[in-house]
Amino acid sequence: MTQTDAPNSDIIQKSIGVLGKWHIAICVMIFLVKFPVAWHQLGIVFLAPPVEFSCIDNKTDKCSADCNEHIFDRSIFTETIITQWDLVCARTYLASLAQTITMLGILFGNMLFGYLSDRFGRKAPLTGAVVLQVVSGICTAFVPYFSLFLVMRFLTALATGGTMVISFVLVMELVGLEWRTTMGILYQIPFNLGHMIMPLFSFLLRDWKYFQIAISTPAVILISYYWILPESPRWLLTVGKKEKAIKLLEKAARCNKLPTEQIKQDVYNYLKMNETSEENQAGNIFDLIKTPIMRMYTFCVGFNWFVCGLCFYGSAQYIGQMGGNIFLNVALSGVIQIPSTFFSIWAVKAWGRKRTLIFSNILAGISCLLIALVPEEPAWIRITLSCVDMFALIVSFPTVYIYSGELFPTVVRNIGVGTSSMCARFGSMAAPFIAGLITVQTWLPPVVFGVVPLIGALMCIKLPETLDCKLPDTIKEAELFVTNSEK
Repeated sequence: MTQTDAPNSDIIQKSIGVLGKWHIAICVMIFLVKFPVAWHQLGIVFLAPPVEFSCIDNKTDKCSADCNEHIFDRSIFTETIITQWDLVCARTYLASLAQTITMLGILFGNMLFGYLSDRFGRKAPLTGAVVLQVVSGICTAFVPYFSLFLVMRFLTALATGGTMVISFVLVMELVGLEWRTTMGILYQIPFNLGHMIMPLFSFLLRDWKYFQIAISTPAVILISYYWILPESPRWLLTVGKKEKAIKLLEKAARCNKLPTEQIKQDVYNYLKMNETSEENQAGNIFDLIKTPIMRMYTFCVGFNWFVCGLCFYGSAQYIGQMGGNIFLNVALSGVIQIPSTFFSIWAVKAWGRKRTLIFSNILAGISCLLIALVPEEPAWIRITLSCVDMFALIVSFPTVYIYSGELFPTVVRNIGVGTSSMCARFGSMAAPFIAGLITVQTWLPPVVFGVVPLIGALMCIKLPETLDCKLPDTIKEAELFVTNSEK
């Protein structure tokens, strides 16, 4: 990779370059954390797949109060959480609750480990989250009661949320500005691969306990982060650990075959300059709704995050319930994510953020509505439409992430992106219940998953384009996006 000199304002980029061997090696290690993220977030598809059942007394209705015991069809899965804890009829909602608890855990994990990583650095909390994920994930397979299953799912999700937020922040803090968007999108590839190979685990291990152990144990390797992963040099400088930062920057520069002689002096100059210029006008959450333009940004961006959370996780779960070969359906929905991720890298640069998000929302909405309209047979039509839907949603997710980071000014960027991403968590918590409506009417889930992104596309019309624009530092600069676009 070619190295380019960084602007003097970014000491990390100036010291170790934009993207070199050291960056790539560290990023590849960090990217591995996304495999278990995919497995734990989407594993409910195989933990609670649809299953045929009847009453042990054939003369009694299967959901009648007089039915004392159910008989389940175990021809595909020998045991699931549904068959083990009889999550059918009046207890059907409990399977959806398990996924909602998972998404709630991820939400709290984002917040808890986000705080811990700011307080204690990136490496130690990330390693701690991995340990918690492995232990709680494996323990989940051995719980005797459904209530304990929910508790362990929450703890696993809490840890998963931690690995998500810390790993992404670490990548963004290490990679140079020119590659930040590309690496931020490539960061999703292991998640896509994890989604794609997850059906293989379930195909080979038809008992949910063995499946749960299989998706939890590989992360044991990631505990090695504590010894091999570097701390964020940006964080080290922020908290005043300049000697450790200098040593790390010199090591990275040598690996990237860059000069190290000036790094120490550059760091001292950088710290001295930042001590004397204290214009850190930190904003607060109320700044997101203080003016009409900021309210529009917050509402429109937040709703599009909600669309991503609701439709991606809802569609992923719906694919597992819509009939046909569940292993093939889920695998195909994972395969289609790889080209869509690379497409999003091209689209956000060629079309811009706004048009890419509108296009992906419309494509996702139309494909879902068509699923509701086409007949169940032949099955390949609905499967193809589901793949198109997944393609569009995978384009939406990184686009809205980049878009929100560029729309919100520096003074409220973390608050703005954090608040918006919470909307995605609320969407993902509602997703399993929407997907579960297939038991009421088969056309209901795709209609909901189709209408919501179309509304999101309409709301994007109000937003300005941010492609090749300087990142705004103040609210006034952020509002100029709208003023300039109206000229």
